[in-house]
Amino acid sequence: MKNTEKPIFNRKLLLRLLAALLLLSVICLAGMASFVLIRQVTLAASAPGGLLGPSIVQSTGTPILDAQGNPLPGIPSTPNGQAVSKLTLTPWDGVSRVTILVLGLDYRDWAASEPASRSDTMILLTLDPVAKTAGILSIPRDMWVAIPGFKHGKINTAFYLGDAYKMPGGGPALAVKTVESLIGVPINYYAQIDFGAFVRFIDDIGGVKINVPNQITISLLGDGPRKTLKPGVQVLPGEWALAYARNRYTENGDFDRAQRQQQVIMAIRDRILSADILNSLVTKAPTLYNELASGVHTNLSLDEVVKLALLARTVPDANIKRGIIDKTMVYFGKSPDNLDILIPIPDDIELLRDQIFTTSGALSPQTPGNDQERMKAEAAKLIVYNASSASDLANRTADYLRQQGANVTQVAKASQNYGSTKVVDHTGNPYLLKYLVNLMKIAPGNISIQYDPGSALGVEVFLGDDWARNNSLP
Repeated sequence: MKNTEKPIFNRKLLLRLLAALLLLSVICLAGMASFVLIRQVTLAASAPGGLLGPSIVQSTGTPILDAQGNPLPGIPSTPNGQAVSKLTLTPWDGVSRVTILVLGLDYRDWAASEPASRSDTMILLTLDPVAKTAGILSIPRDMWVAIPGFKHGKINTAFYLGDAYKMPGGGPALAVKTVESLIGVPINYYAQIDFGAFVRFIDDIGGVKINVPNQITISLLGDGPRKTLKPGVQVLPGEWALAYARNRYTENGDFDRAQRQQQVIMAIRDRILSADILNSLVTKAPTLYNELASGVHTNLSLDEVVKLALLARTVPDANIKRGIIDKTMVYFGKSPDNLDILIPIPDDIELLRDQIFTTSGALSPQTPGNDQERMKAEAAKLIVYNASSASDLANRTADYLRQQGANVTQVAKASQNYGSTKVVDHTGNPYLLKYLVNLMKIAPGNISIQYDPGSALGVEVFLGDDWARNNSLP
């Protein structure tokens, strides 16, 4: 007897699901560095308002402490003392550029059963449907930024603070607003990742082909086994692909890790679109889609996922721009609680942003002038201390800096001597900071941030013996 039963999924629907699968896989890989089983999250494609609906998982956890054990700022006020659960982001009109913030949470917080988590990975994915271009921008977790409603802090604490303090929209909303403030572009969507299902997905597609540039030793989560990868092209199964993307123990730490994450994103895209696996994926699409969807916590609806994925398929590899906020765009410094931080250089980050988010021109004008002219226009207060054994070094340096346009307001003797010059910024003055660091060759780790917008101190520079030896002041 001829079977007349119609299949549950016709080919057209399978192709739509495959397109959605492609987008979800890229989203998952983008957050791959932070394997975390997001607790108490259930996704259903039929849920009202999209994959998740408007609800945001929130925590009533104990506020995070700084390095001295002091609690971070008190809970900001919200209407009627209650947090607003709905997430409101810049809506996408369906035709202009669209941007998604991909968040991977910190595995250590999950392993310790913390009630709220920091983000370990932040990647912006962007797509211009008209220009047929796309972009991937990685943001280091140690960036020292303004967090709306809180004091300055590491960017990876924004998600924690939004969740733990029940801010409007929870952790995702505060993370989005923080990144918007840093990068200067509107963000339409977020995606928060659980990789358990995705590791299985990589295995289902036969692994990902990675060209390993240098020998690297990687290990599975927890106390899992280790493996050394030799340089060259090799296929990594799910767990080892995850381990490759998570590894931070190379020369450039998180910057190298961001490169590997983006490498894996492109590898999975190539694998899914390859001719030898495309037909197989079409038949498996419903099952694979369900596996991926169960691990993505997002404000994207299913229709939006499908639409974006179909658009993404039209972007050629050559039109996908990739960038990392790297060590050339930051200063290595110390926070008030003596944590290692990355202090952003705004103009350098904006140049990178414009390369990825525009096809011509700039999203915002650069601050005019060279480093000296920008420092002069900033007019930040500067206090110069002699922390060296050379007499009158502070006065001679202050005179020189005034000639260059610096607003030196005070000259004094430091309470102790230093072998190397140090600088402390109290009020957020990137151009004066950059000028002093370059002029005096201030070493990484000797740049500190003690941010207090009401401080009368501005910037303090402590001239050490290195400046006394190496300057050419009259």
